[in-house]
Amino acid sequence: MDTANQDINLNSPNKGLGGNEALADMSAEGAVGNAAHVLPPGLSEEEAEELRTELVKVEEEINTLRQVLLAKEKHATELKRKLGLSPLNELKQNITKGWQDVQTSNAYVKTTEKLGQWNEKLSGSQLYLSASATLDDIARSEAYKKTQETLSQAGQKTTAALSTVGTAISRRLGDMRNSQTFKSFEDRVGNLKYKVVGARGNGDVANSPTEANPVQDNAPF
Repeated sequence: MDTANQDINLNSPNKGLGGNEALADMSAEGAVGNAAHVLPPGLSEEEAEELRTELVKVEEEINTLRQVLLAKEKHATELKRKLGLSPLNELKQNITKGWQDVQTSNAYVKTTEKLGQWNEKLSGSQLYLSASATLDDIARSEAYKKTQETLSQAGQKTTAALSTVGTAISRRLGDMRNSQTFKSFEDRVGNLKYKVVGARGNGDVANSPTEANPVQDNAPF
């Protein structure tokens, strides 16, 4: 029979379940050993014996309940494993349930009601109403409107000025690149590059591209 479903009837003959017999023997021996002790005043030997018997019975029941509890916990753990309930999920559920319990508690409800009352009092106070009215007056004032318009216009002018400057710089660079001076400078740089790089690569004397056909010396001597 599964220990998780064992009989937990305290009056059942199976309540001992193994280790209870040893516990009963130990309890009985302890009771016999205590018999040599002096009994409290007003307690007869017969009453003491009844109390010892009751003590042994209660200790047996406690041990039985411990075994049943361990078996139930083991069975519950196995059921959670089969359902895919990990300790983390169980912790989340406990936290959620705890927060729900807090929200429905009398202390939380009273605190929420108190905060609502304070908010209503603050919103209806003369100081709050005066401050709100002052802010509304400032927002509707001519000075505020003019300042807002001025800032908006200044932003638009700044954006337009930056765009104009950028366009002018781009146009100026284009004009410079198309000028005769810039082209003459490019030709000179190209000739210089040919003299430095081309001559080293061919092992000949560096000649300019414009001197590809040098003038021959036709003198008779």
